[in-house]
Amino acid sequence: MYTIAVLGNFTVLCIVKREPSLHAPMYYFLCMLAVTDLVLSTSILPKMLSIFWFNSREIDFRVCLTQMYFTHCFSVMVSGILVAMALDRYVAICHPLRHSTILTCPLVAKIGLAVVLRSGMVVLPFPILARQWPYCRTNVIPQPYCAHIAVVNLACADTRVSSYYGLSVLFFVMGLDGIFIAVSYTQILRAIFSLPTKDVRLKTLGTCGSHIFVILAFFIPSLIMSLMHRFAQNGPTPSPAYSPRPCSLPQLVPQGPFPSPTYSPRPRSILNIFSQSPTPRGLSFLLVLWL
Repeated sequence: MYTIAVLGNFTVLCIVKREPSLHAPMYYFLCMLAVTDLVLSTSILPKMLSIFWFNSREIDFRVCLTQMYFTHCFSVMVSGILVAMALDRYVAICHPLRHSTILTCPLVAKIGLAVVLRSGMVVLPFPILARQWPYCRTNVIPQPYCAHIAVVNLACADTRVSSYYGLSVLFFVMGLDGIFIAVSYTQILRAIFSLPTKDVRLKTLGTCGSHIFVILAFFIPSLIMSLMHRFAQNGPTPSPAYSPRPCSLPQLVPQGPFPSPTYSPRPRSILNIFSQSPTPRGLSFLLVLWL
């Protein structure tokens, strides 16, 4: 899965860069999501695989904090990109004649920069606060990566500041993103059901249905896992340092490569361009599976 994620995302980035017809806001947001998929997969899966394959159950504290920062930073970044994608779909469906004049390339670049800066600044207190706590309890993290609340729960001090800040990020940043997406798709659905013909409504609804599925697949597991780590800490503790017990599917499966291709209302356009290029048959087969 990690290999498919890397190959698929890099292939999409290369195709969008090489093909002028794909230089549009929709595909720019798709490239942003592909980059976040690559970073999230690379920050989690290599260490996870070394745990399960080579029984390498230790990690340096500074490396753990770095992994924590990148994991949460790019998770918040995915949330912001999904908001931008919802905005793109809203303008494309509700105001199709003004889409090219509203979502210009400079505006897309500003949206991407705002998403990156917001994510970096919002998540920066996570490792800073976690670094200052004294750790005198067990050094076992009951999952295969350094999540913020999992590390903070190991501290032998009052960590309510970290816990409250984490909850505020969850509800006031990602929660507001979810509200903005819900409002956008409410307007989109109203526009869809006001279309004159049934075929057009079904075609547009099928496109938005895949988007809604990806958004729910991102937000619901993130909310559930974050609340579970905060309020369900009474389970058995594994013995070796950094020894994860078998964990749930949202932890084992990273964010990529699922959101990127599903967002595109016409992923076959990328696949058709890819099939016309001189590429190995095996890589073409992998991309077919990925898209």
